[in-house]
Amino acid sequence: MSFSAIVVAAGSGLRAGAGVPKAWRKLGGRAVAQWSIEALAAAGADPIIVVVADDMQATAEAALEGGPPVALVTGGATRALSVQSGLAALRHAPDSRTVLIHDAARPFLSTGHVARLIEGLGTRAGAILALPVADTLKRQDAGNLETPSRDGLWRAQTPQAFTLGALRRGYAAWDFTGEPTDDAQVVSSIDGEVALVPGDPLLFKLTYPEDFLMAEQLAGGARQVRTGLGYDAHRWGPGDGVWLCGVRIDHDQTLIGHSDADAGLHALTDALLGALGAGDIGEHFPPSDPQWRGASSDRFLAHAADLIRARGGQITNVDVTLICERPKIQPHRDAMRARLAEILAVREDQVSVKATTTEGMGFTGREEGLAAQAIATIELPR
Repeated sequence: MSFSAIVVAAGSGLRAGAGVPKAWRKLGGRAVAQWSIEALAAAGADPIIVVVADDMQATAEAALEGGPPVALVTGGATRALSVQSGLAALRHAPDSRTVLIHDAARPFLSTGHVARLIEGLGTRAGAILALPVADTLKRQDAGNLETPSRDGLWRAQTPQAFTLGALRRGYAAWDFTGEPTDDAQVVSSIDGEVALVPGDPLLFKLTYPEDFLMAEQLAGGARQVRTGLGYDAHRWGPGDGVWLCGVRIDHDQTLIGHSDADAGLHALTDALLGALGAGDIGEHFPPSDPQWRGASSDRFLAHAADLIRARGGQITNVDVTLICERPKIQPHRDAMRARLAEILAVREDQVSVKATTTEGMGFTGREEGLAAQAIATIELPR
C-alpha cells in the first residue's frame, strides 16, 4: 500500500542531556533520525517529510546525505505545530491518502511495524501501535499515594497511521487551549475511530541519557567489529631526542625516518587503516612525497581516525607496544596515552601503551633500532 510519512525531528530533547538534539545524535554510527527514515523508505513511504528545527537544517542535511530521498521542512515551537508543518508539505495529496506520523526519537522501527499498522488502519480514521501497561501505577496527590487500576490503560507509540482527511479535520477543529500529546488525541477529538494495534517494546522512545546507553547495546547488532594490526621499525641515528606515541623524549639518539619517525604512531596508523580495509600509511602519505619530510606523525593518525568516522564508524580501543632497550617508556606512558586519546578523540581508558625488550636479542636488543606493534578495534555499520 502506498503511503506518505512525516518524521518529527524538530525537538530540542533537553531531557536527553546537553549536546546536539537527540534526533541528530549518533546511534550505531548513524543519526537517530536516519534509522526511522531508512525503515520507512524500505516499507514504501513516498514522500518522506522530515520536520526539523530551523537552526538544525544544515545538520540534518549532512546527517541524511546519501540516504533515502526526503523533504526537509521547518518545524514549530511545539510538536503539534511541527506535525502541521509536515501536513502542509502534503497539501496537494488527497484526503484519502494514508499518512504515518513518527517521532524520530523511536529509532528501532521496522517494516513489520509499518505493515501491521497499515493493516490495522483499514477503513478507520486512525490506527496506533500501543502496549498494555504492565507496571503498577502510582499517583501522589497532596501527600497521599494512590494505586490506580491498570485496566484499559495502554502505552501509545509511534508511528501512528491516519487518513490525511481525518488528521486535517482534527487539527482544524482543535482549539489549542491545551497541547495534544499525540495525533491520535487530535483525531479522537472529532470522533474519529482509532484502532489499537499491538506495539513493540523495541519501539521505546529515547528520552533520557540512560535510554541512549540501552539503545547503543541494541544497535550493536547492526554493527560489525573489525581488528587491524600495525608494525613499524626505525633505526637509531645521531640526535638528542625521540618522538614516540606523540610525545618527545630526551635521548642521546633519534630515530631516522622520512617524517618524524614516530614508530608508535606509524604502527597505530597502519592498524587503524588495516581495520578499515583502507591500505597502509605509505599509500596515504608516500615517503617519496617531499611534503611529508619531517612531518609530525600525529597528522597521519588523525587522518586514519577521520576516515573511520567518515564511514560512520567508531574506535573501540587501541593498544601499542614499543620494543626497545632504551629509552625507558614507563615514565612517559601516561603522557603517551593522553596524547593518543587526544589525537583519536577517544577516552584514555580506550588507549593502552606498553613497552618490552628482547633481552638483548635482535636489532632492538643490540640497540640498532626501535620497533612498535599496534592493534586496533573499530566498529562500522553493516
